[in-house]
Amino acid sequence: MAEKVVIGNAELWHGDCREVLPLLPKHDLLLIDPPYGLGKTLHKAGGSSRWGKHYDDGVPEWDHKPDYGRVLQSLEYGRDAIVWGGQFYGLPGNRCMLTWNKIIRNWSSGEAEHAWTTLDKPNRVFDYSHGQLATEGKHYHPTQKPVPLMAWCLDEAKYPLTVLDSFMGSGSTGVACAQLGLAFTGIEVDRRYFDAACERISRAQAQGTLLPPEPPRECVQEGLL
Repeated sequence: MAEKVVIGNAELWHGDCREVLPLLPKHDLLLIDPPYGLGKTLHKAGGSSRWGKHYDDGVPEWDHKPDYGRVLQSLEYGRDAIVWGGQFYGLPGNRCMLTWNKIIRNWSSGEAEHAWTTLDKPNRVFDYSHGQLATEGKHYHPTQKPVPLMAWCLDEAKYPLTVLDSFMGSGSTGVACAQLGLAFTGIEVDRRYFDAACERISRAQAQGTLLPPEPPRECVQEGLL
């Protein structure tokens, strides 16, 4: 059963996006960072269970292989789309690729990451050191994207009024939307990451975009489906 929580203008769903997406309208932008299926490369056998259940080879279940079905279904719910790691999903050729240049060279997970998009514009590059993630506070997810990176994506998409993230993780896209005053819908199947997203987005909603910080908004659970 899916659970919906509303925080300001953010609608957060805990559940499988295959079940939740049919309940939603089409959004102006789908902005997702799905698993790339690089678990065998990035995680050592017998590694820590900090990031969730592992297979016998030490690979987290959520990063064992690309999630083709959920990504293709998600694409139906955005008028435009930005898909980080889109090259792993065999998506058709496009005009605009977004690139995150991590600046630090010889980084273990790569010096850059790329996003497939439907945006009708030239390729764009965002320079942001991977090390700057530490300035955002607690690290909730092993592949957590920087909030400034997601805000840049929203800028490149011309600030869509409604944004959907069907692989919400710990909610970086939702935080960026809160800072920019954009309506956000997020879906996350893992309870730990969902709770982290609720916490982060609640804090961002309370801080607002221009007004002084206020006490965090109360999370309103609207029921189970």
